[in-house]
Amino acid sequence: MEVKTIPLPVQAPAATCYHCGNSCEQEPILLADKPFCCEGCKTVYQILHEHDLCTYYDLSAHPGITLRARKDDSAFAYLDNPEIAAQLISFQDETLTRVTFFLPAMHCASCIWLLENLYRLHPAVTQSRVDFLKKEISLTFRHQALSLRGLVNLLATLGYEPEIHLRDLHHAAGKRQDRSFYYKLGVAGFCFGNIMLLSFPEYLGLEKGSEGGFQQFFGYLNILLALPVFLYSASEFFRSAWSGLTHRMLNIDVPISLGILVLFGRSTWEILAGTGPGFMDSLAALVFFLLAGRWFQHKTFDSLSFDRDYTAYFPIAATLIQDSEEKSVPVTSLQAGDTIRIRHQELIPADGILLSGQAAIDYSFVTGEAVPVAKFSGDLLYAGGRQTGASIEMTLTREVSQSYLTQLWNHDAFQKDHRQHWIELTDRLSQRFTVVILGVALVSGLYWLMQGSVSLAAHVSTSVLIVACPCALALIVPITLGSILRHLGHHRLFLKNTGVIEQLAEITHIVFDKTGTLTYKDSSQEVIMVGQPTEDARRLGASLARQSSHPVSRAVASRLGWAGPAAVIEHFEEVAGQGVRAWADGHEISLGRADFAGASLMQEEGPGRGYTWLVIEGETVAGFALPARYRPGLRGLLARLQTAFSLSLLSGDHDRERAALEAFFPADTPMLFNQQPDDKLAYIASLQASGARVLMVGDGLNDAGALRAAQVGVAVSEQVDTFSPACDAILDASQLPRLDQLIRLAQQGMWLVRGGLLISLSYNLVGLSFAVRGLLSPVIAAILMPLSSATVLIWGLAGTWIAARYLRQETPESSL
Repeated sequence: MEVKTIPLPVQAPAATCYHCGNSCEQEPILLADKPFCCEGCKTVYQILHEHDLCTYYDLSAHPGITLRARKDDSAFAYLDNPEIAAQLISFQDETLTRVTFFLPAMHCASCIWLLENLYRLHPAVTQSRVDFLKKEISLTFRHQALSLRGLVNLLATLGYEPEIHLRDLHHAAGKRQDRSFYYKLGVAGFCFGNIMLLSFPEYLGLEKGSEGGFQQFFGYLNILLALPVFLYSASEFFRSAWSGLTHRMLNIDVPISLGILVLFGRSTWEILAGTGPGFMDSLAALVFFLLAGRWFQHKTFDSLSFDRDYTAYFPIAATLIQDSEEKSVPVTSLQAGDTIRIRHQELIPADGILLSGQAAIDYSFVTGEAVPVAKFSGDLLYAGGRQTGASIEMTLTREVSQSYLTQLWNHDAFQKDHRQHWIELTDRLSQRFTVVILGVALVSGLYWLMQGSVSLAAHVSTSVLIVACPCALALIVPITLGSILRHLGHHRLFLKNTGVIEQLAEITHIVFDKTGTLTYKDSSQEVIMVGQPTEDARRLGASLARQSSHPVSRAVASRLGWAGPAAVIEHFEEVAGQGVRAWADGHEISLGRADFAGASLMQEEGPGRGYTWLVIEGETVAGFALPARYRPGLRGLLARLQTAFSLSLLSGDHDRERAALEAFFPADTPMLFNQQPDDKLAYIASLQASGARVLMVGDGLNDAGALRAAQVGVAVSEQVDTFSPACDAILDASQLPRLDQLIRLAQQGMWLVRGGLLISLSYNLVGLSFAVRGLLSPVIAAILMPLSSATVLIWGLAGTWIAARYLRQETPESSL
C-alpha cells in the first residue's frame, strides 16, 4: 500500500509589533506598512508621527511598551477629586501645577527622550524632567488647559502609566527592586555549580577509555545547562550591547557580549564535533562573576545614599510660635498643625495655610521665576516659596519633606556651569576604551591564527574581550566623590553635588564676609543702646525689627524687649546692606544706617560708626551698637588657611572692627568695609580676572551675588533659614573652625580619583599582557574583571574613610 506523505502547513512566523516589539499573536494591524499588535500601539505611533517624534524609534529597537492591557480613561476619574489631587500636587498657582510620578515602565534612553519631549505632544506641558535611576518624572503643566487626570491619561496612552498609591503619599516608599536581576544571578550560579560537577573528569585528567560515552553525555548535559545561562542570565549584557549598537555607541557590554558568544559557539562546536570538552564551565563562571560584580556595584551605590537624606543634619531652623512665644527649632521637628513665623526672605519649609500678614511669595525655587505672588489669609502656601515682605504666620498642613527642599536647591535656574574635568575625562576614556579593546582582540586573534593555532586564537581573543574592562574607570569618580560628599555631610558641610568637590579642591583665594560669618548672629548678646525710647516707640521699633531675619534686626528686637501685641506693619521694605522701613500703625518708621534712616546722630565720638538707628516720623529715637563676638577657633583657622590660600575680608559694616580683625588675619590681608552687595560682586570678579579661583564664605543674606559669582559659594548657617539658591554648599556655623580640614578632604578626594584611575589602567595593561600571550583562561579573566571593579571600589571607599578618619574629632580650639 502506497503511503502518501501529506505535508503539514507551515505556519508563518508571527509579525513583530513595530512599537513594542512583542509578537502579533493575531493578524497584525497595519499602518504605513508597519505591523502593530494592538490598537494602543498603533495609536501611540500615530501620535508620535503627527508630532514629528518618530526619532523615538531610532534611539532603540522597539522601545515602546505594549498597551494591550492599558486601563481605560475612566480608571483615572478619581484624580478629578480636588482632595485626592491636592495630595499629589507639590505646587500650584493660578496657571501652573507641579507634580512628580513614579513610572515603572521607563526602561531605556528612548523613554527618557520621549518623556522629556512631552511638551511637543501637548502644549500645556511646560517642563518635564526625568530621573532615570529613580524612574521618576517631574512635570510642570498649565492646569487650565490640561487636568491632572488628562496628564496621567496622556502618560498612560504612551505606555508610561504612573504608579500611584495614595495610602503611601505621607510615608517613605520602600525601595523598589528589580527581582529579575537576582533570578538571573541565581540561574547562573546554579548552572555554574552543576557544570563544574559534570566537568570533574576533565579537571582530574582522566582518560576517556570505556567511559568515553559518559564524557560525551556529560558534554551534552553541559550544553543544556549552559543554555539558560546563555539565553537568560547573559541577556543582561546582550540587551545592553544591542542598545548601544543601535545608538551607534560601543559600550562596555559589547566586548563582553562578544566574549560570551565566542565562548558558547566555540564550546558547542567542540562538544558536538567530539574534538574537546568545551568551556561551558568558563562560560557559566564568566556570566556568574560578571553579574556578581554588578550586584556588588549596585549595593555599593545604594549604601552611599546618593539621594542624601538631610533629615538628621540639614542646618535649617524655623521660628515656631507656642503660647505666644517664639523659639527656633529644626525644621525636621515641625509637625502638621504647628504655627510658624516666616520673615522677609525666609523659606516656607512645608505646605500650610496663611493665618495673618501680607504675603508676597517668591516661588523662584519652584518655577525659576522670581515674581512675588500675593496671598491672603486662608490661602494655601506651598513649600519652597520665600516671603518677600513683612513677616507672616502660617499653620502647617504637611510635614517637612527634606528631599523636596533638596530638589529645590538643585533647581536648574540656580545651577552654575561647574566644569567637571575628571568626570568628562573618565567618560571619554570609557567610551574609547571599548574601541581599543576590540582592536587588540582582533589583532591578537589574527596573530595566533597566522601562527596556525585556531584554538589559541579563539582563546586569546576571548580572554582579551573579557579581561579588559572600563567599568573601574567609570566607577572611580562617582564612587570616590560620592563617598567624599557623604563624609563632608557628616561633618555638616553639605554640597549640592559632586561637581562642587572638584571646584573646592582647586580654589586659591578665600573671601570671608564678617557679620554672621566670622561673628555670631546670636541676638541675645548685650546690645549698647543710646537714647530713651518710649513704650510706644519700643513697640513700633520691635514690631519692625521682627520682620527681618538679619542678625542686627533680631538683636535690636531683643534689646527693645517688647513682649506685648505687635503693631500692624504695612509697606515693608528691606534694602540689602542698608536697613528696613515700613508703616507701623500708621507711623513711618525706619531702622538702619544713619543715611538710610535719616537719623540725627546722638553720639559725638566716631559719628555714627557702627550704630543702627531707629527713626519714627523723622525723629531719631534710639541708636544700637552690637559688640562683635567672634567665633571660637577663628585665629587658628586663619593661621592654617594662610599657608595655602590668599585671604580677603569683605564687610558691609563700618571699619570700627578693623583693629580687632587685623589681629586675626595675616598682615597685608585686603580688608574692605562699607561694602554693598554690588561691591562684593565686583571684588569677586576682579579676583577671578587675575586668575584666582575663589571660595566665598558668607551668611547668604547680603552676599548672595558674591556667593553665586565665586567658583564655590559657602553659606554659613546658624539657626536661621539661610537656604540660599545662590550657594553651592551650606556649612553649619559650629564647623567653621574646621573649614581648612574640609577643604583638604575634598583635595584628598581628587588625589584618590587620580590613584584609582592609575590602578584601573595598570590592571588592564597587566591583564592584557597575559591575555594576548594566551596565558589567561577565560574563567580567570571573568574572575579578574569584577575583581578590578571591587579593587577600585575598595580603594575609593576605604581611602575616603581613612581621609575622613583623620579629620580631628576633638572640638576645635576655643581660643580666638
